[in-house]
Amino acid sequence: MNSYPLYPVSDKELREMFNNGQFWEKVQQGEMTAKVLKDRHPSLPLANEPFCTRSQLVAYFNDQNERVALVHQYLRTDGTIGASGRPDPKRLLLNGILYAVL
Repeated sequence: MNSYPLYPVSDKELREMFNNGQFWEKVQQGEMTAKVLKDRHPSLPLANEPFCTRSQLVAYFNDQNERVALVHQYLRTDGTIGASGRPDPKRLLLNGILYAVL
């Protein structure tokens, strides 16, 4: 993702692009793959999530194995996503431009 022009956006703008592009849904449907890059216990008071929830940094890859998204998520023991109920995008590659919350 580093060889593309970087364009800073707000977290709200990035979430809109992520949701409109249906990246998470494409991973769930098998159109994209996801790889967990970091997996740890969150700071419980700050995260306000149930015990044993995992704080994860996850990369999404398209069918050319190109990393197109980087998201943070709280994965609960029941398999649901915590906080908003959806992954929180941090970087997104669209049309040759890397959008990021800086």
